[in-house]
Amino acid sequence: MRSPFKLGIVVAMVVIVLDQITKVWALNALKLYEPVTVLPGLNMTLAYNPGVAFSMFDESGDAGRWLLSLFAIVVSVFLIVWLWRLLQHEKLLATGLGFVLGGALGNVIDRMRLGHVVDFVDVYYQTAHWPAFNVADSAITLGAILLIWDTLFGKHESTDKKD
Repeated sequence: MRSPFKLGIVVAMVVIVLDQITKVWALNALKLYEPVTVLPGLNMTLAYNPGVAFSMFDESGDAGRWLLSLFAIVVSVFLIVWLWRLLQHEKLLATGLGFVLGGALGNVIDRMRLGHVVDFVDVYYQTAHWPAFNVADSAITLGAILLIWDTLFGKHESTDKKD
């Protein structure tokens, strides 16, 4: 098995496990919408998100839940195929894809099992709060940053032929 593929799958599995463990903790330790201060600017606040990022499409009901899950699964299959096709030296790309894959699947597990995604990290400044998020969301963001970094600064083989 190719090492970039294995790397991406291991990263995805670690993200899924950490995401699910922290969500179980949040469900057991926190009360819905009751913030627990960790540091200035950081609360742990249990929240349910039936939609996608920033609660978009949260009014779409049960059909939306399954459509969002199906979409995330299709994207996940695409990411797995992309991982499989990586070249030996594309380890940063594999890591980024693994983070995105693990985050997407972590949230799909919630959506399919609970009907919503469990969020609990609440970052704020004074009275302005960033939408609550979770480990899966953080992994997707980190993965996207790594993909952009690799695109801009990674060493890529040229497809141009020298004459």
